[in-house]
Amino acid sequence: MGEEKMMTANSEAAAPAAAVELPGFVMSAEEAERAAAAAGVGTVEDLLPLLVPSAMRLARPPISRFPVGAVGLGESGRVYVGVNLEFLGVPLSQVVHAEQFLITNAAAAGERALRAIAVSHMPCGHCRQFLQEIRGAAGIRILVTSDADGGCAPEWRALASLLPRPFGPHDLLPKDAPLVLEPHDNPLGDPVAANGFAAGDMEARLREAAEAAARAAHAPYSGCPAGFAVADGEGKVYAGGCLESAAYNPTLGPVQTAIIAMVAGGGGPAGDVVAAALVEKEGAVTAQEATARIFLAGVAPQATFHVYKYRSSDV
Repeated sequence: MGEEKMMTANSEAAAPAAAVELPGFVMSAEEAERAAAAAGVGTVEDLLPLLVPSAMRLARPPISRFPVGAVGLGESGRVYVGVNLEFLGVPLSQVVHAEQFLITNAAAAGERALRAIAVSHMPCGHCRQFLQEIRGAAGIRILVTSDADGGCAPEWRALASLLPRPFGPHDLLPKDAPLVLEPHDNPLGDPVAANGFAAGDMEARLREAAEAAARAAHAPYSGCPAGFAVADGEGKVYAGGCLESAAYNPTLGPVQTAIIAMVAGGGGPAGDVVAAALVEKEGAVTAQEATARIFLAGVAPQATFHVYKYRSSDV
């Protein structure tokens, strides 16, 4: 990827440091500081592009064979990794972009803001739009490491320069509405229906995880929070809630965010899912059940699937 040619915005010469291996999908602030010192760079921000090649090796793109890696620095000092995920046998709309993975990863860790992102390839319009769900998105600094392949020194640039005059949450939501990296506590109401319910510890764990994910989901545009939880053959449970976009189409559904949690948590491929549960509102205008069934049928047909519907208690 031409790492030896990479430069930061403040550098006057080619960066001497070599690529750095990632320990996982999240680095603590202390780990990041130690890694920066060991790599011989001045700041954790300078470390980010050196982590991109390692992130790319974590990507799972069986369709395009085009791995993308993104590494972001949070306000907390933690470093988050994102990679692209593709799934055989289901529509391309279920693909997860590296920047989306990174944001979902950061949200799951309770990160409140992102300062900078180094990414292997120029963010597509889809991802530039999805980044608008972060408060202060215009000021997030972006560096594209593949610029070095064309003989150009990669440089940091503000997201605002990549998407001028953006459409975003400010066009549809009150100013104080919580955005994607901010705490949510969505009311779900009372459970009214269960499809395929069977008593048992695993079913209870999946339902609890899916419900917690639905309460934490970012669904201000539809008002229909939903959560999805999956279990692998070892009994490990992973969950995620929908993360909506003001432009609608870049929205991540709860199935995608649950699989992101599975990958980031060290789990295997989506095909390893043996059981799943969905929690959503009854009569939701953006229902998730049909999509979840299509995904499981194509990727993990052996998985059992339970659906739990909730109704507002004031209805």
